[in-house]
Amino acid sequence: GAQLQFHTGRHRNDGFFPTIGSWVSYGLGTLNGNLPEFIVLGKPPADCCGGQEAHRANYLGPQYDGIPLNVDPKNATPYIAPEQGVFVEEQQGQLNLLQQLNGMTSARYPDDSAIRARIRAYELAFKMQMAVPEVVNLASETQQIQELYGMNRPATKPYARQLLTARRLVERGVRFVQVYHGSNGGAGGWDAHGKLKVNHTRMCQQVDQPIGALLKDLKQRGLLDETLVVWASEFGRTPGSQNGDGRDHPPFGLSVWMAGGGIKGGVAHGATDELGFHAVEHRHYVTDIHATVLKQLGLDPRQLVVPGRKRLERDFGKPIQQIIA
Repeated sequence: GAQLQFHTGRHRNDGFFPTIGSWVSYGLGTLNGNLPEFIVLGKPPADCCGGQEAHRANYLGPQYDGIPLNVDPKNATPYIAPEQGVFVEEQQGQLNLLQQLNGMTSARYPDDSAIRARIRAYELAFKMQMAVPEVVNLASETQQIQELYGMNRPATKPYARQLLTARRLVERGVRFVQVYHGSNGGAGGWDAHGKLKVNHTRMCQQVDQPIGALLKDLKQRGLLDETLVVWASEFGRTPGSQNGDGRDHPPFGLSVWMAGGGIKGGVAHGATDELGFHAVEHRHYVTDIHATVLKQLGLDPRQLVVPGRKRLERDFGKPIQQIIA
């Protein structure tokens, strides 16, 4: 539930709402007609915690959902490849027939967002058959770049592949790339109620090198100034121990870091109390982070509204001006 709240700004008990990635997709549109505007890498939270809703668009319409992508070149997007022996021309004919039938249904039900999303999905899926395998095929990357990310080390290779793929997606105009780390669904692998030192040492070893490589790689390609990188978790850990060698969940004081995209470097904004439990200086709710991201991407959250849907004041948030260059 906390992950869902981090992505939507709303508590699970409020229901489901559009996520930050969906708002970006809704507000900016596409730069590449062969790829989705919003792509999800890694394993999302378990269904008990909101599951796929952590990257869905809800009332914005399913066409703004995040599209899960597998970084395995042999199975990048399930069910997208044509059946064996089906030629491109034959598949195009099938697509044309589906478009005609969907178009007829759309004309009868012009307000049905699911039909519009289905039409767009068929068109995009056809285009993705060529674009996606090329994106996730990292063989074209130099040995130096692959080693920079940690592709040559078992501990770092899975996350290295995700972040290197993320950079390739950004290069190709994908607006929002959401990357989950943690084998237990979302960041579940970090949930150290016991053996925290062992857990966090192992998890940090998996991510530190790929993260540093992503920032360096974006910078040397001239992409960091126009790409905003956000690293966040949905809560921190308590300063007091749990089970003798673990930590429980504290939602009252946690840290997020941002890089690139017009964010000041070397700035620490806000602080917790002397115990590290409560945020006491420059406190922010998650929608302030959302508002900051949207502002840096050229969007005004107050202009991102949908007719018939009234958003609360807290839903908009306020950009954190102190960290913006």
